[in-house]
Amino acid sequence: MGREGYIELLKVNNIQFSENEAMASHTSFKIGGGADLFVCPDSVDKLRFALAAAKKQGLPCFVLGNGSNLLVSDKGIEGVVLSTSCLKGLSLVDEETVFAEAGATLASLCVFAKDHGLTGLEFAYGIPGSVGGALYMNAGAYGGDMAGVVASAESLSAEELSPVKRDIGDMKLGYRKSIYEENGEIITGVYFRLKKGDKAEIADAMNTFISKRKASQPLDFPSAGSTFKRPAGFYAAALIDECGLKGRAVGGAKVSEKHAGFVINAGGATCDDVLALIEVIKAVVKEQKGVDLSTEVIFTGRK
Repeated sequence: MGREGYIELLKVNNIQFSENEAMASHTSFKIGGGADLFVCPDSVDKLRFALAAAKKQGLPCFVLGNGSNLLVSDKGIEGVVLSTSCLKGLSLVDEETVFAEAGATLASLCVFAKDHGLTGLEFAYGIPGSVGGALYMNAGAYGGDMAGVVASAESLSAEELSPVKRDIGDMKLGYRKSIYEENGEIITGVYFRLKKGDKAEIADAMNTFISKRKASQPLDFPSAGSTFKRPAGFYAAALIDECGLKGRAVGGAKVSEKHAGFVINAGGATCDDVLALIEVIKAVVKEQKGVDLSTEVIFTGRK
């Protein structure tokens, strides 16, 4: 049956989809060609069905969060892109626990927690990602990270797509990594254990963090956030700056002059532009500083 059979199954099961969807519209880099099929299930059951059906039809599948840490090929993505962005529910489990579906944005989660007088997530306000993606890479900022606020999470196993629930101690959370990178499980929802706090103080802290971001980061240009992971004993941005790479450009891709750790889309950048600039940065830093940089940004799509 293949692609046409899969489309029919999506229609019959009332699962939202589009064909040849421009991935530039679904990534913070604003870069990327078309996805053969872009599917957005609005429930975990529909997500499981869409994944299982794609496997049965022999279609390659890529699960997409908020696209904030992603660089997509100019040639697009083959097969099915399954977006969790329609799974964005937030709910209060008890007085100090919030449940967030994987596609909820961190911004919406932070506001929800603040509105319920719960503190602990202020550091995450302004991180441009989804809840699932944030846990997947243990996102963090300003001294906080997901490991400090997550209690447990729900996911689907990689092969059987059966429900899995993991407690925080079983997630192997480290610097920008988790067990989910190893086992291929698809995060569907996360439980956050927070503390009671003062709404006004929480709001002040959130505003302080977002102001720091605006002052120090090039938020007026599309990017995928910090391009490189922090090398042991160093800061990637400082190394890049010390190598005189601020402002270095390849096509429309450019090292931000505001924050050297960001490669930005300065206008009309292609995926190839970004990849070429990343290689320039890595080569220069290796030559001048003897340090190997590895990317935080994930590349996907046709080569």
